[in-house]
Amino acid sequence: MTKIIVDAMGGDHAPVEIVKGAIQALPMRENFMVVFTGDEDLIRHELEKYEYDSSRVEIVAASQVITNDDIPTQAVRSKRDSSLVVGLRMLKEDREAGAFVSAGSTGAVLTGGVMHIGRIRGVLRPALCPGIPNVNGKRTLLCDCGANAECKPAYLLQFGIMAAAYAKVAYGVQSPRVGLLNNGTEDHKGDPLHQEAHALLSASADLDFVGNIEGRDIMYGDVDVAVADGFSGNIALKSIEGCGKTVAAVLTQEFTRSLGSKLSYLFARKQIAHLKDMLDYAKLGGSVFLGLKQVVVKCHGSSKAKSVSAAVCQAYDAYTHGLIEAISEKLSVFDRAEDPRA
Repeated sequence: MTKIIVDAMGGDHAPVEIVKGAIQALPMRENFMVVFTGDEDLIRHELEKYEYDSSRVEIVAASQVITNDDIPTQAVRSKRDSSLVVGLRMLKEDREAGAFVSAGSTGAVLTGGVMHIGRIRGVLRPALCPGIPNVNGKRTLLCDCGANAECKPAYLLQFGIMAAAYAKVAYGVQSPRVGLLNNGTEDHKGDPLHQEAHALLSASADLDFVGNIEGRDIMYGDVDVAVADGFSGNIALKSIEGCGKTVAAVLTQEFTRSLGSKLSYLFARKQIAHLKDMLDYAKLGGSVFLGLKQVVVKCHGSSKAKSVSAAVCQAYDAYTHGLIEAISEKLSVFDRAEDPRA
């Protein structure tokens, strides 16, 4: 049975929401089990709250926790018995392990992933790739959203190749449309980085590249993949998250302002519920670290159970659908001779 390893101690709401979310994921998929890493007593205390198939849950004790206050590289090297490092080592060493999920420090997950799991042959930089809800009721993959603040054109080309492979194998998009996040849709727009990346993406025979896109296009659903440097991608992601929260808050305020507005809500509640559901990025899970040799999913640090359960399913699907093999195959034809490496 495939093991999905969950860092029970990572995130703002660990272990309460992490354990709850992982247990909720069990009936959503078959043929997998959850392995929690972390404080065994705390995890068992949380597990006592739920009914579940005990044959599908395991605990691997870890005595340390990496926090957001730790320096990632130092923490991964010094806190070898942390829930994060123990989980990543298990992912590498246990043949039944399919994926690792954590809501812990992004820097530590990335550092630990590169150190303990390693990069797929040919990958220049791993990239964070979350799904963004769009108006078509599907998702637009945003790659990168924060792992690489400074990029070179070849990185952006690989982000497009990896994310397109992810869209195809995990979500069934046969010919993913790829756009480059820029400050305008015209071909000549952007700084030298984006102009050179545009040329590389345009010349790639492996991609259905549609050209430059703007931030507003991500949620329109006109592309399946939005390629970005990590700095711009992170700003876009946080802006979208903030927009969703703002819309939900404004709707709540307006429809509770008076008796008349409360009555109006009764007639519009289905439409409002649909809007809130469309803007709910938590239901899409976390961000896959594309480019590592095994599936690693990073949840938002503030993730609650709903997001964690989605991330566990996301990790399982990426593993069973052959994400790593698909990326490896795509990059095997990547012409590194023409690749301006760092």
